[in-house]
Amino acid sequence: MTGHVPRGVLVTRPEPGAAETASRLAALGFTPVLAPALLLTPRPLAPPAHAQALLLTSRAAARALIPWPIPVLAVGAATAEAARAAGFADVRAAGGDAAALAELCAATLRPAEGPLLLAVGAAYSLDLTALLRARGFRVIRRVVYAAREAPSLPEAARDAIAAGQVSHAMFFSPRSAACSVALLAGTGLGAALQGIEALAISPRVAAALETVRWRRIRVARRPDQDHLLELLP
Repeated sequence: MTGHVPRGVLVTRPEPGAAETASRLAALGFTPVLAPALLLTPRPLAPPAHAQALLLTSRAAARALIPWPIPVLAVGAATAEAARAAGFADVRAAGGDAAALAELCAATLRPAEGPLLLAVGAAYSLDLTALLRARGFRVIRRVVYAAREAPSLPEAARDAIAAGQVSHAMFFSPRSAACSVALLAGTGLGAALQGIEALAISPRVAAALETVRWRRIRVARRPDQDHLLELLP
């Protein structure tokens, strides 16, 4: 008789993205186990009239904004899709990371035509700001959402991990990965984590996971959800 193979996948990204990922997992035949590591709160933004373009590095930033007529450069296809869904009309997508977005800005915009408005979460995208300023752009960085750490791991997630029902865990950012590791380490589930495969959206995320012992850590070929889901069996 073949033993039961767990199909639970821990989803650590914050809402509303967690629900989207859960839907994708369910369609693939997996059982999503929601454990958002961060709680997001939008912050109102009064857009500066003189910015030549809006830069978005996350879907959370796109969803936090009320659209207005301005060209949008998004870090990747998923963020661009969220911007269009929010009501922005002129949207272009870069290749998925800060370096690619900086390259897109350099290829399509000119520093002399005005500053770039970078809409971010608190403490995010400092590396992109530096890359753009090095290319001569003036960057107006505005925080449009705050992310605070979840106070605890959801009871349902704790129980599923302890019962051996979780085979994989998905991690979408260095900060949420670090927060998840801290929550998991504080629950006494260290032995159970050794049977879970951690899936990281980028090498930086993988590095944040190395403080606990997993069955193994795998990194997506490209930093987006489609390629992260590709790592599932």
